[in-house]
Amino acid sequence: PVPTYSLYETLVAVQGGQAVQVPFGDDFGLPPALGRARARVTFLCNPNSPSGTLVPLADVEALAREVAGVLVVDEAYVDFASGHALGVVGRLSNVLVLRTLSKSFSLAGLRVGLGFGHPELLAGLRTVKDSYNVSRLSQAAAVAALGDLPSMQANVGRVRATRARLTAGLERLGFRVPPSEANFALARRSGVDQGPVARALAARDILVRHFAEPGLADALRITVGTDDEVDALLAALGAL
Repeated sequence: PVPTYSLYETLVAVQGGQAVQVPFGDDFGLPPALGRARARVTFLCNPNSPSGTLVPLADVEALAREVAGVLVVDEAYVDFASGHALGVVGRLSNVLVLRTLSKSFSLAGLRVGLGFGHPELLAGLRTVKDSYNVSRLSQAAAVAALGDLPSMQANVGRVRATRARLTAGLERLGFRVPPSEANFALARRSGVDQGPVARALAARDILVRHFAEPGLADALRITVGTDDEVDALLAALGAL
């Protein structure tokens, strides 16, 4: 479904495949046509990027039962969310759940991720994986991070609290913000191009993401920063 993480389409093209885009509805719920697309691989970013919205577990499982091939559930931002799809892996053999240490663990430079799926599905992936494995240093850092979950969970708690402040502040300024379960928020003003706003913020050394493409031109994707950064952003938006 689109709009979503744009690299999926690029990687499909690299492999000689053809990407089929199925638009989300206004509420970023799963479009009914997605399961009927008969794709060999269906990608679902959950929580989604750039909306931050979370598809409920029951809907994810229903989609997995409907698709013709493999359902890849990208849970890069799941530690900031209220649910996950790991339970579906134990019930269905066509589901692959992906995680990363780049977001909630703040280890983006290590390029370490995890995959969960049926043994036969994982065995098939091993036959086509790249020859270069994750370095020993990255593996050691990942093991250490996974061994200190309380630190990650404390940081996630702070992000969630600041996300609530950010969302409330944006709504007071007239933005429409879908309920985010990630470490960012999507702020929209329907029909109003937010490119000039993004450029005005950049002139004040405040960087937000603007998408100059259909369906997203009226939106800003704003990462949850520190409380001081959020205050500065809201003050700048209020002054524009």
